[in-house]
Amino acid sequence: MNKHIMSFSIIGICILLGSWFISQSLHSKQEDAAKEAQFRYELISANESNLIIFDKKSGEYWQKFIDLNAGPTDWEKQTSPIFKSSK
Repeated sequence: MNKHIMSFSIIGICILLGSWFISQSLHSKQEDAAKEAQFRYELISANESNLIIFDKKSGEYWQKFIDLNAGPTDWEKQTSPIFKSSK
């Protein structure tokens, strides 16, 4: 009877350790993805009337012209001349 209890407790410990290793692996991958996404976009002020948001991962950027005497204008999505689109 003691041999069965000992084998069940060893199996239980192995299952717990395996689960802990898997959860730690998944947690570290999520942290890496969050850190990478944190610095993905950059706001660039080209001049007084031009703002650019640049996506460092895809190479796309959005541009907005600001007319000092007019109301707000819409953002326009642009493709980067550096990166070729896969479409």
